[in-house]
Amino acid sequence: MPFPDESGVAQLVPHRAAWSGEFETLAERLSAALGQLAIGIDHIGSTAVPGLVAKDVIDVQVRVATLDRDALDSCLGSLGFRRRPEQWNNREVSFGTECSKMVFAPPAGERPSNVHVRVDGAPNARMALVIRDYLRANADARSAWGEFKLRLSREAPDLNTYGRIKAPATIILAAAAAAWAQGAQERVEQ
Repeated sequence: MPFPDESGVAQLVPHRAAWSGEFETLAERLSAALGQLAIGIDHIGSTAVPGLVAKDVIDVQVRVATLDRDALDSCLGSLGFRRRPEQWNNREVSFGTECSKMVFAPPAGERPSNVHVRVDGAPNARMALVIRDYLRANADARSAWGEFKLRLSREAPDLNTYGRIKAPATIILAAAAAAWAQGAQERVEQ
């Protein structure tokens, strides 16, 4: 659920070249606050895929060794980030495995973003990267995913409903992305 200062509407916009720079600015702030807690900081989600429609919300993945909730709350809280409390923002199933995570919203009034904190190497951290890379590499998949999201946003503009309907479709997208990644790996090994 969005915080009171956030929009609850799934409004999609065409890709914006500025998103990559906005991610870099946010990543620098997060890196400074998290220090060695952060193993990696990745631009994920639709704003990380040139040519893909997206909500104007930068999705960031912070990869950590462990989900030290107290340390992460303290570090991200020092920047004013707020942990999202909903169950789906604390657990998710990726490639058939239930995984823990944390999601933070930005301080009120700042650039809309979601900071997803996941354990480095966990299935959910890998899934975010594989989906991003698959959509970057495959124009047909990118086009189909964009069309699906546009239709969904028209039919279910409420962000909560949009997310609940999109979640099972994301599982299908992840399976296609995983098959693509496996094929790419096999081609490299040959």
